[in-house]
Amino acid sequence: MTTTFTEPSASPALLLLGERRDPLSERGVDCPGDLPAPSDPDLVERATRAKEALGDRVFILGHHYQRDEVIQFADVTGDSFKLARDAAARPEAEFIVFCGVHFMAESADILTSDDQTVVLPDMAAGCSMADMANINQVEDAWEQLAEAGVADRTVPVTYMNSTAAIKAFCGRNGGVVCTSSNAEVALRWAYDQVGGLEADGKVLFLPDQHLGRNTAVLQLGLELEDCVLYDPRKPFGGNTPEELERARVILWRGHCSVHGRFRKENVEAAREKVPGINVLVHPECSHEVVTRADYVGSTEYIIKQIEAAEPGSSWVIGTELNLVRRLANAHPDKDIHFLEDTVCFCSTMNRIDLPHLVWALESLAAGEVVNRIVVDEQTQAEAKVALDRMLALPAKNTAKD
Repeated sequence: MTTTFTEPSASPALLLLGERRDPLSERGVDCPGDLPAPSDPDLVERATRAKEALGDRVFILGHHYQRDEVIQFADVTGDSFKLARDAAARPEAEFIVFCGVHFMAESADILTSDDQTVVLPDMAAGCSMADMANINQVEDAWEQLAEAGVADRTVPVTYMNSTAAIKAFCGRNGGVVCTSSNAEVALRWAYDQVGGLEADGKVLFLPDQHLGRNTAVLQLGLELEDCVLYDPRKPFGGNTPEELERARVILWRGHCSVHGRFRKENVEAAREKVPGINVLVHPECSHEVVTRADYVGSTEYIIKQIEAAEPGSSWVIGTELNLVRRLANAHPDKDIHFLEDTVCFCSTMNRIDLPHLVWALESLAAGEVVNRIVVDEQTQAEAKVALDRMLALPAKNTAKD
C-alpha cells in the first residue's frame, strides 16, 4: 500500500504572518502560513561549493524542523540537545553552523570548546517559547516566591528551549535542564532535592507550561490541582501566597507557537475521518490533546515510532509540519497526516533559509566570521552546571518515550 501525503488546506482559513490570529488557538499562537517558493537552484550549487571549500573545518547541524532545502546540507540532523552534543563531539571542526534557533546555538557554544566558533545563519531565528521567559522576569518571580515563603523548597527546572541566561539561573539555584525525552527523570530528581514527591517541595518549571503539566500529571502521578500557572505580568504570578504554598508544580506561562495550535477537536476530527488512526503528538501540546493521543513523545520518539510502524498503518502527527511532511515522504507505505487542517510552520525556525546559509558558508570560506553566537563566561559556567546535572541523571525509561 502506498499513499501520498495530503497537504493541509491553503484556504481562506490560512493565517498569514502578522495579519491575524486564530481565535480558537491559545493566545499568542500564530500561523505563519506557507513557506516561500524554493530558492534559486544556483544557491544549491553555491552552498555545495562553499561547503566543499571549507571541508572538515565546518560542521553543519540541522534541526528536524528545518526546511528541506537547508536539511540537505546538514551533516547531522536531530533535536536541539542531540545537535549540541554532536557539535561537542566534533572538536576538530573549527566552525559549527547551527541551522536551528538562537537558544540551540547558545547551547552549542556552551558545550563546545573555546577553539570552536558557533554560527547562526540568521540572527532573527529565535524561539517564541524561549522568549516568553526572560531572565529579569524569572529573577523577579524567584523573589516573589521567596516573599511567599516557598523559594527555599522550590527547585527550578528549565526545558532546553530556553535562553542560556535561564539555564544559568537554574545552575546557580540548584536546578537542572531537561529535554522532552527526560523531563520525567529531571522532575523526579528535582523533587528528591526537596524531600521527594511525598513531601511539600515544589518545582518551578520553565518556560513551557504544557510539558511541565503533562509530565507532572501523566508521568509523576500528581493532580491537575497540584499545578498553578505563573503569569510574570501579575503579582505572585496571578496566585495568592496560599495557592503557591499548596502547589507542587509552578508552571511558567509559556508555550510553543506550533504545538499550542493543536486542539482536541483536531484529534476528534482525525479519528472520525480515519477510523483506527494512531494519534502521535509532542508533549508540548496541551493537556487535552495529549490525554486524547495514543502516543506522546519527543521529536526523536515521533521519528522512531513512524520508522517502526507497520506498513499500511495510519497516523496523524501533532508536531511541526516540515517534519511531518518529511516523514510522510520517507515512509510512503504508511498513511501519514498532519494534525491540523491549515498550513502552519514554525516561523522562527524557518528563518534559516538557503540564502542565509549560503551567505554564512561563503563568508566563512572567505575568512569572515558572521553571526557568531557567544555566551559570556559566567553565564556559560553557570548554565553548564545545570546541563551537567542533567547529563548525570539516570537513564530514562525508554518504554515511556
